[in-house]
Amino acid sequence: MLFKIPKNTERISWTRHSIGKMRFYGLSEQRIKRILRSPKRIEEGIAPGTLAAMQQAGSKKNPYEIWMMYVKIKGKKRIISAWRYPGISKVGKKIPIPEEMMSDIEKEIKKLAL
Repeated sequence: MLFKIPKNTERISWTRHSIGKMRFYGLSEQRIKRILRSPKRIEEGIAPGTLAAMQQAGSKKNPYEIWMMYVKIKGKKRIISAWRYPGISKVGKKIPIPEEMMSDIEKEIKKLAL
């Protein structure tokens, strides 16, 4: 299946990091928008001023969560990252972000601050 690169709109913009992670985890633009529209849970992001939203997916035997991190900038939502988390995370705990993504996310957030 071919990956369709999401386009920036007047309400949502995408970082190159988020597009790369969507491609890696097999997530579509519509799936990320659905999480943004109706998340099951919203947590504070790892960086100041960011939010992370999630929806559960999978089956009873193989549950997982799809997370996305975004920031609100001047009435626009900027999607910073997206990933699949195997299993079910604890409510209110630190957001489960794989360590290899942590440095990439921090670089993207620093770019936004400029």
